[in-house]
Amino acid sequence: MMPAPMISARSPEQEQFAGALHDMLGAGAGGATTTGAARQWAAGDRAPGLGLWRELAGLGVTALTVPPQWGGLGASPLDLVVCCEEIGHHALPGPVAESLAAVPLLLTALCTEHLGTEGRRDEELCAGWLTRLADGDLLATLAMPPRLPYAVDADAAGLVLLASADTIRLATPGTRHQSVDGSRRLYEARGGRVVAHGPAVTEAIRRALTVGALASAAQLLGAGRALLEASVRHATLRTQFGRPVGAFQAVKHRLADVAIGLEFARPLLDAAAVALAGSCPTAGRDVSAAKVACADAAHQAARAALQVHGAIGYTREHDLSLWLTKVRALLPAWGTQAEHRAIVLAAVGGTGLIGTGSP
Repeated sequence: MMPAPMISARSPEQEQFAGALHDMLGAGAGGATTTGAARQWAAGDRAPGLGLWRELAGLGVTALTVPPQWGGLGASPLDLVVCCEEIGHHALPGPVAESLAAVPLLLTALCTEHLGTEGRRDEELCAGWLTRLADGDLLATLAMPPRLPYAVDADAAGLVLLASADTIRLATPGTRHQSVDGSRRLYEARGGRVVAHGPAVTEAIRRALTVGALASAAQLLGAGRALLEASVRHATLRTQFGRPVGAFQAVKHRLADVAIGLEFARPLLDAAAVALAGSCPTAGRDVSAAKVACADAAHQAARAALQVHGAIGYTREHDLSLWLTKVRALLPAWGTQAEHRAIVLAAVGGTGLIGTGSP
């Protein structure tokens, strides 16, 4: 088995990109903060959240994974990871992994691998979608049952796809299902016209699942960072027995464990992105390992945040709830922990579940 390539650090340009995203999302858009936009999105008002998405388009975020021939940047999976981590750090509402990662990959496959059912007509249609995605004029989402049974925020997306087995269809929102994350609306996808069909579509769908899992893992890592930062701030300001809560050894150790978990997860995430970029045979396994590590670290950060904040951490009025519910919703998204652990175990055990198509 070929080992996945490892990297020591992100490039200075990628760190600057993350810093620019952090500053923009921290400042908000049109007077709306990211937390405020998330709350309004949950209440049905999409305008502040869509304003943030337009700001992201101005920084090139929506063009990252779109090929240059359709107005995109053709960026690497590592660039995508840097972006999605910062988006998770700020709890941006909307179909992040779908619109920034999975759907552009599927549409690119339709346009470059001639998967459409109507030849040139479908190719031109998909190229139009890719151009609008790159420009930030279009949000997209998709369902890929059974791994991804519902389309996130299908009511806010201009393009909804249903991908299963060897077929990709245009879809419309169906029955809505409740999510623990109020800003994350789940819809059954009602399939319509077939836009791609055949054996090659199956591989494209598998690749889309892999890149979606990578983007979701990055969001979880960013959310875990935000929860740790909130816990440290609270532990510094909150006093008990005349001392800051953070001065107590038990709290210090708890938060140190969270910091270590997050730091250990990031190299796995970055290595998975590099493996995916290089079409490494272990890419599927590496993405699954990253998803497990990032999800575990974010879950640990969420539990610690609840313990440090006490009863106030359980209230929806406190901003902490935005990240707590986001983590809880993303844990099983794009494959559960059990599914991804099984992929890693099978790969390490040599049973053959390796490749860019896994998970």
